[in-house]
Amino acid sequence: MRTTAIVSATLTAMLPLTGCSTAGSPPAPAAPSSAAPSPASPPRPTPESPGPVVPESPAAPVDEVEGTVVRFSSGQTTVDVTLGEDNPTVRDLLSILPVTTTVEEFAGREKIASVGRQLDTSGSPGSDPEDGDLIYFTPWGNLGFYYDASDIGFSDETVHIGTYDATEDELSGLEGGDVTISIVP
Repeated sequence: MRTTAIVSATLTAMLPLTGCSTAGSPPAPAAPSSAAPSPASPPRPTPESPGPVVPESPAAPVDEVEGTVVRFSSGQTTVDVTLGEDNPTVRDLLSILPVTTTVEEFAGREKIASVGRQLDTSGSPGSDPEDGDLIYFTPWGNLGFYYDASDIGFSDETVHIGTYDATEDELSGLEGGDVTISIVP
């Protein structure tokens, strides 16, 4: 009995060292992050990780996928994308919206944005992107707004999401700040 009390007291004393507690509910999991925090400045996005992503409360499931409008908003700039596909990747994207991310220039032909995690691509066909296409690039797990798709051909790694009418200058208005991606009701 005394041994049990000593072991119990020792384990209870060690709980704070392991991040556990004997009272209350378990701590909430930390929000996912692709970069370590920096007190001086925010982390610089890379093509592999285009920027911080802040998930918000997920929207209700969408029954009709094709024709759904998804809005990218930053400050005074909005770019609407009309979904043209009904595939697992598009449905998975819709399931996580709204989400906040960043948009950046990439390779002089597209603007890219991370959605915070890999989307389901099983059964989603590849595509031959054109100017005005929003795609999902499977190796990096990012969305891409193509504004110069010349000389880019079909790829199984490029899943077509939808189309947009914004100019390159209008897309540039999404850069430099938080961008919220949401479903337009």
